Amino acid sequence: MITIINYGLGNIQAFVNVYRRLHIPVCVATNAEELKGASRLILPGVGAFDHAIEKLDASGMRPALEHMVREQRVPVLGICVGMQILASGSDEGKLPGLGWVSGRVKGFATVPDLQGLPLPHMGWNDVQPINGSPLFRGIEDDARFYFLHSFYFDCEGGSAGIASASYGRDFVCAVAENNVFGVQFHPEKSHHFGTTLLKNFAEF
Repeated sequence: MITIINYGLGNIQAFVNVYRRLHIPVCVATNAEELKGASRLILPGVGAFDHAIEKLDASGMRPALEHMVREQRVPVLGICVGMQILASGSDEGKLPGLGWVSGRVKGFATVPDLQGLPLPHMGWNDVQPINGSPLFRGIEDDARFYFLHSFYFDCEGGSAGIASASYGRDFVCAVAENNVFGVQFHPEKSHHFGTTLLKNFAEF
């Protein structure tokens, strides 16, 4: 069962619609009890890092999620800010992140050679899969996905990066570490490429 974590952020219905079109069982969890039975978890998110962490804490689902992801090894896919809060923290805020993927979130505006770059990075951009992750199975190089962000995931050592994009410079736009996955772009808004990625997550 694909379970969408509804903690008050993200376009929940868009993910539900994709999986229903694919005839893949899907449900939405708004509390810890509704997380039971999940075989895959999707953690969406929009907005600011600290706000996302606060909303997740307020939902009461975080302890159950920590147990499912860290102890039971249930695969989880973080999307946009849902990906960013997988990190240890962010230059955008002060609160610690979940720490499920090694790295920290940094702002494009803090990179010296990117000063003056229009922010947010918004619209369609090419994505280059690397390291052969099953998340990108059947998705060719230079597939285009929809982005809307001003911060990016800086992997420690780069080992968690499974795809990159370019905006003034190359940056990691998808990560994977053990059973934890994250994408900076919005697959639910990325037409057939995004649908393929969400299908891959449900099936590997």
